[in-house]
Amino acid sequence: MKIFNVVGARPNFMKISPLLQEMKKHRTIKPLLIHTGQHFDNNMSDVFFRDLKIPKPDIHLGVSTGTQAEQTAKIMVNFEKTCLKERPDLVVVVGDVNSTLACSLTAAKLCIPLAHVEAGLRSFDRTMPEEINRVITDALSNFLFTTCKDADRNLLKEGIPKKKIHFVGNVMIDTLLKFKSVAMNRAEIKIKKNSYAIVTLHRPSNVDNEDIFKNLLEALVRISKTIPIIFPAHPRTQKQIKAFDCEDSFDFSKLTSINSLNLRKSIHILNPLPYLEFLNLMSNARLVFTDSGGIQEETTILGIPCLTIRENTERSITIKKGTNILVGTDSRKIIMETQNILSGKNKSGKIPRLWDGKAAERIVKILLKRL
Repeated sequence: MKIFNVVGARPNFMKISPLLQEMKKHRTIKPLLIHTGQHFDNNMSDVFFRDLKIPKPDIHLGVSTGTQAEQTAKIMVNFEKTCLKERPDLVVVVGDVNSTLACSLTAAKLCIPLAHVEAGLRSFDRTMPEEINRVITDALSNFLFTTCKDADRNLLKEGIPKKKIHFVGNVMIDTLLKFKSVAMNRAEIKIKKNSYAIVTLHRPSNVDNEDIFKNLLEALVRISKTIPIIFPAHPRTQKQIKAFDCEDSFDFSKLTSINSLNLRKSIHILNPLPYLEFLNLMSNARLVFTDSGGIQEETTILGIPCLTIRENTERSITIKKGTNILVGTDSRKIIMETQNILSGKNKSGKIPRLWDGKAAERIVKILLKRL
């Protein structure tokens, strides 16, 4: 049984790693790793393959930059050629990036069975490109693997047959639980625990709108006078900081190692960190500010207070059960919730059901039975 496992962007790598490892345990499965090239530089791709012990891609489609439409179209063209040549029995896609959508559309048009890992998550905000990708991918999929019961309910409301939906847990948590101890040992961070906060921002709604970005920056600058902030910044975010002439608000540290950071009360800009190093840094932070979906889930598992800088989230389980608080882009609310956390009033979370490190095992078991 030849299975294509598709990755394209940084969030995909943590999700595909446990699936590949589980598939390789079964002699009846021939898993192939397909990298679209959506994230293509060392910090956003190669280093993750090394950290997570992901094998070199069997096929690289070589698609990188471009607009949403250009990138999606190029991936579809190249992926169609690959599918026609290799004739896979199943295509597995994860998450909600452009690669997910492009390969789902291609597989569906070629009548190749499709499995979506992390199905059913909804922000109910169609201005988000990721929401469009999620909805369309789910509508086309034959197997929908969900991380929580909320996702099951979303899919049922959209008319997806119940027999296609499988609640299996969260594969990204499989990766976190497997590599946490490795991160603590191999990527030792010599910064005092709870002495800093972390921020990650990359969504266009936050970093492409100058007024919103400067409003967020005003809040973060005020907070950084109380607790130092470490900001591993996405390349597009660094580009916007310069475009909006905001460089004076940051400490651009040219670091060879995180341990050479002079941690003073400021916002320290770093390049994106390798997975193990970031996991260590996040595990020891006092709190995290983010607009990333995956980090909302990871902080819930780690028990780290998380303030999500968005007006909505598709990871509502992290608010209901976990340590996540949705603060939007209101600088006053961001500052107020930060003060609550720093004064010891942060919410205590619980680990959601089936976030136990065995999601990939459940997925592969279902695929073997159904296929």
